Amino acid sequence: MVELRTRRRILATLGTAGVGGLAGCLSTFDRPEYDIGMRATAFAPEEITVDAGTTVVWRNTSARGHTVTAYESSLPEGAAFFASGGYNSTDEAREAWHNDSGGRIETSETFSHTFEIPGEYNYVCIPHETSNMVGTVVVEE
Repeated sequence: MVELRTRRRILATLGTAGVGGLAGCLSTFDRPEYDIGMRATAFAPEEITVDAGTTVVWRNTSARGHTVTAYESSLPEGAAFFASGGYNSTDEAREAWHNDSGGRIETSETFSHTFEIPGEYNYVCIPHETSNMVGTVVVEE
């Protein structure tokens, strides 16, 4: 009888340690592989703050197609323009979207951009701009 209780205590202790250790490992996998998600008509989060040199990743987490397009006029001086589809200006990205859904990011696809210059970067999802699907990346030194 004593041996049975001892065995149970040992197994309970090992089980608790194993589950605790496993929980620690699993939390590592819970971190999303993106910084900004795209919902039906919103970026989540709408604003993010990062250090200069950081690559931000957007992921389409909805069933709708989206774009990520910088508002060219709001970029900090010397900052690189960014748009899904690789366009060189907001107007070019808008034209591509209206012609053939250019720059479209499908469900589960990603887009990334590295922010080198400190400042505030405003961007939009062109097809959902009228639903106010806009976001901001704040880049600090």
